[in-house]
Amino acid sequence: MKIDKKLIKELVDYLKEFNLTELDYQEGHTKIKVSKSNKSAESSKTNTVVPQNKAVLKDSDDSDGIRIKSPIIGTAYLAAEPGAKKFVEVGDKIKKGQTVMIVEAMKTMNHVPSSSDGEVKKILVEDGQPVEFGQTLLILK
Repeated sequence: MKIDKKLIKELVDYLKEFNLTELDYQEGHTKIKVSKSNKSAESSKTNTVVPQNKAVLKDSDDSDGIRIKSPIIGTAYLAAEPGAKKFVEVGDKIKKGQTVMIVEAMKTMNHVPSSSDGEVKKILVEDGQPVEFGQTLLILK
């Protein structure tokens, strides 16, 4: 099987352009995972997970509550546009399905809905911060 270097280079360029740390691509039986460590961009043609240097949030205050997680890799935005009112603030009461923030990926704005009713206990990301798939964005009580 021939490796498509042009495609891999294009995927690596997307990492840089959209400030992502990891990108998965699949077409038919071909799967490519491209991820970036702190030192350099690496590419992988297998399903192996490349260890990342991630700061793990350890806060006993965060153990209780409902976690709203990012559905995709991208950039989190707390408001619809710069300078606009934030979707939610700590202490706000929200309903299931209400937009809590936007995660932008590849120039597409993806609204992140609340998975349940509750009160915003803690917002774990800042406006414009890159986020990973499955990363906890906020906690409800």
